[in-house]
Amino acid sequence: MDIRPTTDQDHTVFVDTLHTAFGRFPETPAEDGGGVWWAALEPERCLLARAADGRPVGTAGTYAFELTLPGGVLAPVAGVTAVGVVPSHRRRGVLSAMMRHQLTELRAGGDYLSVLLASEAMIYGRFGYGPATYTRRLTVRRDQAAFAPSRADGADRAVRADGTMDGNGAHGPTPVPAAGARTGSVEVLRRSECGEILEEVYDRYRRAQPGALSRPPRWWAMGAGQPPVSRAPRYVAVHRDADGVPDGYASYSIGDPDTLTADETIATDDAAFTALARFLLGHDLVGQVVFKHLPPEHPLRWQLADFRACTLSGETDWLWVRLLDVPRALTARGWSGDGELVLDVTDPFLGEHGRHLLTVRDGKADCVPTDREPDLSLDVNDLGSIYLGGTAPSTLVRAGHIRAHHPAAAALADTLFRAERPPHCLHWF
Repeated sequence: MDIRPTTDQDHTVFVDTLHTAFGRFPETPAEDGGGVWWAALEPERCLLARAADGRPVGTAGTYAFELTLPGGVLAPVAGVTAVGVVPSHRRRGVLSAMMRHQLTELRAGGDYLSVLLASEAMIYGRFGYGPATYTRRLTVRRDQAAFAPSRADGADRAVRADGTMDGNGAHGPTPVPAAGARTGSVEVLRRSECGEILEEVYDRYRRAQPGALSRPPRWWAMGAGQPPVSRAPRYVAVHRDADGVPDGYASYSIGDPDTLTADETIATDDAAFTALARFLLGHDLVGQVVFKHLPPEHPLRWQLADFRACTLSGETDWLWVRLLDVPRALTARGWSGDGELVLDVTDPFLGEHGRHLLTVRDGKADCVPTDREPDLSLDVNDLGSIYLGGTAPSTLVRAGHIRAHHPAAAALADTLFRAERPPHCLHWF
């Protein structure tokens, strides 16, 4: 079997082979080659596997992204995509050979992190990837969608000496605006009218959100991926702050049965998100509103007067992370607390093993080889799962994935690996 990088001349063969692997037929691109999910493929970062007779049997590729790490660090990352083996050549080692070839080439090119979205959860753990961000769907019935009064919106109450609360009556304290309260507006546009707004707002959002990926200009220009990046018709509710600057959007459509579905709701702060949620939940002639892609700890459910107005579903893993260079990856991100951990890391797929002393001080880390006794022993895929702070090390200790060599190790690891906010990734690739 031969595995080699593709060129522009291999594009049609690559796309056809990939679609054969998934049992699908390619859509017809627009005249400029855009409007299809693979329009942003980077030929120089793609691999084509051929059998001994020259027949193409497998594909794999990567995109060049930036990943926002805890601490607001923007790190270069390889986004693995378009991985497939034609049905006639499965269970013959083609996938493993492509993955090993790809990881070797990424390392040689200086990459220290790679990420992917797993089509099946059982496939990529053996190649060193671990689930690191999670997402879920939230459905709200409009007839139960009233918002509860915010206790922070000028409803501060003083505590009397007897322990009771002062109300907001004539003798109570003067209401004050909640921290960060401001006015704004929502405007409805068509997807085709607001491409630059979407691109700008998303870029502001992803730079502050751990786990978020960049969307290179080529993605927007070519309409690659899923809505709102794709050219599929959508309405877009754009939120502007008091100065008229766009700071949030919701891409949505209405279908049967009377359901408004928000593909993506992006905001640079909670106030903008709340304004967009109020707008969507106030839409006429709609029985329910579906927010497709929210992080597990999103506060929207708690903002509604009826806690049971929401139905949670579709909770799943999203971004999977693999460390290609453990010391570089660990020193790249920001950290919480101070302390030292000795991590004994095994990489079964690449046949590697290393013991690393991680020293965290003032939000930064140093990571060097050591022969000290380990605090935690773990595989590289488990390290990928805890890397962004979305999975607590103690959870994987309890699950039997990570071995803690003394009682305090897991608690210290939880403190150090914790991110300033839960990681979340919206981008599909």
